[in-house]
Amino acid sequence: MSYLAEALTVARLMRHAGLRGVSRLRAPRTTVRAQGPDTRPDLVRRKFVAPAPNRLWVADITYIRTFSGWVYAAFVLDVFSRRIVGWQLSRNLYKELAIDALNMAVWTRRRAGADLAKLIHHSDRGSQYISIKYTETLGEVDAVASVGSAGDSYDNAMAEAFNSLFKAELIRSRGPWTGHSDLEIAVAEYIDWYNHRRLSLGVGDLSCDVA
Repeated sequence: MSYLAEALTVARLMRHAGLRGVSRLRAPRTTVRAQGPDTRPDLVRRKFVAPAPNRLWVADITYIRTFSGWVYAAFVLDVFSRRIVGWQLSRNLYKELAIDALNMAVWTRRRAGADLAKLIHHSDRGSQYISIKYTETLGEVDAVASVGSAGDSYDNAMAEAFNSLFKAELIRSRGPWTGHSDLEIAVAEYIDWYNHRRLSLGVGDLSCDVA
């Protein structure tokens, strides 16, 4: 039996027994505040409601531990429908991770005929979201950027709540993970289930296909 197979077996047995090993690894920081002034306003003020689809998106980044190192996941969530409109995984925390998730969101919604001209995009003050390319992508569809205050997770609570749900329903229940490849397949399957079959209280016990 290989080392990896042994490690997976031990991890599975420990999980079934309700045990968890002690780790000295520090959780990575996914929000590194950008240098310089940030004049973007907080247009949400913790009121995560929207009158229709594509009026308010929230975005955030989280991390997953695998046997081959940390993997980072960026998500873009539509507040009205609770639908994940964009997502991306990466082995690093560069700005391209957030940009790729946003590009997916823009492409999928415009392909469905959505008008994004009234869209507010809300995030934390991480450097990934203040990059020139990210700002340009929002500008191309006439979307308006909104940010919460520094260091306050409540200002982006809906995105944080999805990250917690994602980790509970997929990462912890089906882990441990070997690396980026197997995780990417699992996340794609999870998002498909989450968007099309999982029932959500936030949309009246319907699936995110309502919008």
